[in-house]
Amino acid sequence: MPVYIGKRLLVAIPTLLIISIFVFSLQKLLPGDPILTMAGEERDPAVIEFLREKYRLNDPVIVQYFYWLGGILSGDFGISLRTNQPVLELILQKLPVTIQLATMAMFFAFLIGIPIGILAAVKKNTTIDYVANIVALSGLSIPNFWLGIMLILLISVQLGWLPASGYESIFADPVRSLQTMVMPAFVLGSALAATLMRHTRSAMVGVMSADYIRTARAKGLSPREVVLSHSFRNALLPVVTLSALLFGELLAGAVLTEQIFTIPGFGKLIVDAVFNRDYAVVQGVVLCTAVGFILMNLIADVLYVLLNPRLRATL
Repeated sequence: MPVYIGKRLLVAIPTLLIISIFVFSLQKLLPGDPILTMAGEERDPAVIEFLREKYRLNDPVIVQYFYWLGGILSGDFGISLRTNQPVLELILQKLPVTIQLATMAMFFAFLIGIPIGILAAVKKNTTIDYVANIVALSGLSIPNFWLGIMLILLISVQLGWLPASGYESIFADPVRSLQTMVMPAFVLGSALAATLMRHTRSAMVGVMSADYIRTARAKGLSPREVVLSHSFRNALLPVVTLSALLFGELLAGAVLTEQIFTIPGFGKLIVDAVFNRDYAVVQGVVLCTAVGFILMNLIADVLYVLLNPRLRATL
């Protein structure tokens, strides 16, 4: 297994290099000049020239890239133009918020999507199956911002059960933190649950028609044991891959949901950075998100091997 993980990490290195080139190119593709913003209203030519020399913007692009890449490898992501804070410090402040929101959203997605997907597969072509598919389609169709606003009106304004917005660190006040995160996590999780439900159902339907499932039934195993121990376990592989990709997508930040509930995560950070032309922050967040995607894919590959004995035999 360590050798397999090492090979996967080696494959990830060229991918990260290509991503770093793309991320660095964002600074050149986005409109506006950050140096003019830093120079202030006077825009003294001497100050502008000093800043260009300071940030090596007068060097060739390839030199700028390797200088930037060297800083990234040493942990220097640059300085935010808006807050004058190190970008890495900003990322480390927002990352726990995004991880907490993504984890809670995946919890709701698993809690809702997988049981309904299993039930729909077991009750294929029945009323339960049709209702489950309608619910899944509704979950995919309802916009997150609309569902978030409706939950705020019902749960917070009408019933007063949960705070409408805001965030509290889980380390400072765990109860308050969970209260502020429940609604945004449910909003994100409901959409993911619909996707998980459809993939779980599809995988389960394919597995349940296999010969070894019919053999298990012929041996007299209970329906519960056939479904959970045999069918679901073998249907997990595509669900694991999808779950890893969905979690990686959540790590990129849920922009609309974070804006509605005033959650200070990656989504809000990158939106503010784009509006303020804070390119160093945009580059840092996008690069960290890409690393998160690659890490989640690596975890999915490892889980594939752990869940599939035939793959373990080939290692």
